[in-house]
Amino acid sequence: MALKKSKDEDFDEKVLEASKERPVVVDFWAEWCMPCKQLKPTIEEIGKERDDIDVVKVNIDEADEKPQEYGVRSVPNVKLFVDGKIVDEFIGNRTKEDVLEWIDENI
Repeated sequence: MALKKSKDEDFDEKVLEASKERPVVVDFWAEWCMPCKQLKPTIEEIGKERDDIDVVKVNIDEADEKPQEYGVRSVPNVKLFVDGKIVDEFIGNRTKEDVLEWIDENI
């Protein structure tokens, strides 16, 4: 599955509605954030390799309502949505193996 990008106006469609069909991993990030840059290749690889999930990236500098609504206080903040609800999340950089394990434990 290819990576998707989302802003406030299409978040509900790309994340909440889509998560009723398949799990959606949402990466809230910012261009100025070094840990976000470190996590970026991991999230992108997972988005390309896993066809059982969607991966959506939300730049907090381009979307301010949804990050605030979902309690994003620091980035990277990665949340897993299933059936329109957050089932788990983590903050900060992780290895690809850790992220894959986290996904598999929660879907």
